[in-house]
Amino acid sequence: MTKIGMRNAWFQVHKWIGLILAIVIIPICLTGSALVWDGAVDRMVNPARFATTGAQTLPLSAYVDAARAKLGPDTAIASLRLPEDDGAPVIVAAAMPGVVAKGGPPARTNVYLDPPTAKVLDTADSRSGLLRVMHVLHGSLMLPGVGRSIVGWIGVAMLISSISGIWLWWPTVGKWVRGLRWRRHRNLDTNLHHMMGFWIALPLFVLSLTGAWISFPAFFGGLVGEGQRAGAPRGPDRAALARAKPVAAPMTPLDTAVRQAERLSPGEVRQVTWPTDLKPEWGVNIAGKTIAVTDADGVATLPKGPERAQGGIARTMRSLHDGSGMGIVWQVVIFLGGLLPAILAVTGVIMWWRARGWKAQLKAKRAGV
Repeated sequence: MTKIGMRNAWFQVHKWIGLILAIVIIPICLTGSALVWDGAVDRMVNPARFATTGAQTLPLSAYVDAARAKLGPDTAIASLRLPEDDGAPVIVAAAMPGVVAKGGPPARTNVYLDPPTAKVLDTADSRSGLLRVMHVLHGSLMLPGVGRSIVGWIGVAMLISSISGIWLWWPTVGKWVRGLRWRRHRNLDTNLHHMMGFWIALPLFVLSLTGAWISFPAFFGGLVGEGQRAGAPRGPDRAALARAKPVAAPMTPLDTAVRQAERLSPGEVRQVTWPTDLKPEWGVNIAGKTIAVTDADGVATLPKGPERAQGGIARTMRSLHDGSGMGIVWQVVIFLGGLLPAILAVTGVIMWWRARGWKAQLKAKRAGV
């Protein structure tokens, strides 16, 4: 194939990826940009949850008692998350009795508590609210079951679009710096498409790769040696674990489980998850590493195998994708990496529509001749 033929082939691939996926790329990208600042969005939309009086914390059992006082003494607690930012509340998630989640996030009631006093600041269904809508739209297009895979394949398509876009941006004559000039075309939208496409290509490639990795963790984990080992017994999948029922009365008390985990891995506790009917062990997250504590005997163990992989490349990929712990510079890059592709989709459609017009005029003119 000649160089011109290759360029035309890449152009067709790039064009049809953009046109076919434009309607879903735009909401995925815009919600991704907003979710970089999800904490700020939550504070703006739900100020009552952040009406805290300080950062000092109480024993974890005090927050559980306060949540049960609000929801009922027999409430089955699912998790407890301590604040990582100044002014943030403690969040206790409890199972919603009688509600079964089918193909979506688990049914939970979140109780927001003041860290120094354990005062209840707010309660809400974890599946409702603006942030939840944006998370579900971004991660699965609000399509239970198949949505996550669809978003993953969209990420793969965006990888190809990034590569083909750079190929098409590259000047056909002269040095590559010629491509950096602003007025490559007489139309504003075309110049925007060329310029924004170049500067966002690498971040978009990274975001697309990490998004696909999050959607297909088993496939990518196997490529880097972090997947399920051949012959190893398979436990419940992630979706089943998410919908598992938390144990209402664990055999090992909360404070004991946390103390055992801290002895094995000293550090700051970030989150605790309760034993469930599918996984009868506590999960104590300390400095990003989850320690398992068997509910039956209170024995703490470090993560291993596929679970340990959650703290390796898979965790790095998620951090790169959502910007958590990556600093303000990368968060700004991610924000633009979500905003600019939406503009590229719009300008791409405009360019295609205009091309249809002049091609129709040219065809009519030739037919008249």
